[in-house]
Amino acid sequence: MSLPSDTRTGLVTRISISMPEELLQELDLMVTGQGYESRSQAIGAMIHTQLLEHKRQLGGEVMVGTITLLYDRSVHGLQKQLADLQCAHIDEVISSLHVHLVGQQMMEVILVQGPAGTLQAIANAMITLRGVVTGHLQLMAATMPPLHPGAA
Repeated sequence: MSLPSDTRTGLVTRISISMPEELLQELDLMVTGQGYESRSQAIGAMIHTQLLEHKRQLGGEVMVGTITLLYDRSVHGLQKQLADLQCAHIDEVISSLHVHLVGQQMMEVILVQGPAGTLQAIANAMITLRGVVTGHLQLMAATMPPLHPGAA
């Protein structure tokens, strides 16, 4: 069973955990079903996900991510409201892509970077607009380099 390594130092720390047999069996099924190489890899991925969620809840850490929206493009003024929100948050909104779906549905994916709390507030403002069917903010503990050498 291989352990995930720290990519910065190459060091690995071994820990021991205890769990009920039933939970261990479910973990093994997930490891096999999702194609992880080991329990350690699966547990490391789960811990990473929880740490990202914790950082997102804290709100101050700069993160990168996407806001994915599914909305009804026939709702009057919705596309303008979404564009206005993006313009109002020009420092956080990096890019967006929208795709026309069947009927009047539209999917929009917006690339964002900034403090997690700010990104959550932007996502909430978009997701709660009338005509938005569903939306989701996905964050990662990473940042993009400046888009222009002169940018700070």
